[in-house]
Amino acid sequence: MASTEPISQDEARIRAETHDFDEAGFLAALDEAVAALDDAGVPYLFMGGIASACQGRPRFTHDIDLFVRPQEARRALEVLAEQGFETEETYAEWLYKGFKYGQMVDLIFRSTGDIYLDDEMLERAPTQPFMGRDVRLVPAEDLIVIKAIVHNEHMPRHWHDALALIATAELDWDYLVRRARKGVRRVLALLLYAQSNDLVVPWAPVRELFALIDDPHPMRASA
Repeated sequence: MASTEPISQDEARIRAETHDFDEAGFLAALDEAVAALDDAGVPYLFMGGIASACQGRPRFTHDIDLFVRPQEARRALEVLAEQGFETEETYAEWLYKGFKYGQMVDLIFRSTGDIYLDDEMLERAPTQPFMGRDVRLVPAEDLIVIKAIVHNEHMPRHWHDALALIATAELDWDYLVRRARKGVRRVLALLLYAQSNDLVVPWAPVRELFALIDDPHPMRASA
């Protein structure tokens, strides 16, 4: 049973940043956050470690990252507060947080590169099992784009998560190219690196991304 002893937000962050993993508390926080958002009719998808572990490489994750629309982020935060989460508006432009059972739930409403949850992402979202429950995930193609863009020296896991998605997920390459317009050079670099590691990447999306660098508005040019 998850501990109901209150802890500070700072302690929750420390637990999340280390591998002091409380499985019961993690699952209780996940289930209650999901139930609250579902009951309130707030659309969301899992991203971050859970989405990567389900669709790419199995790996440890203590992340509960939920992708919501910007216009529904405040309502999502209110819903968590009503469910007994301590909440904070961490960064007004992209991130709110909720805390319960020593766990941290991130409500992300803008990813690096100005990527937002939209109708197409919701329509394509797969549902997969995770620790005994079914979760709806950011599509693998969108996750690849997000991770290629957010990757930096201090967070190399994002690059390797994206490579694992390329290696294991059944990808709609046309959709990936279309979504990659937010970070064409990053995604192109990722695909070329994947090819250099003998991962199967068709040449068509690589050529299309090169073309987008030369002409980011091909339809406009031909009009």
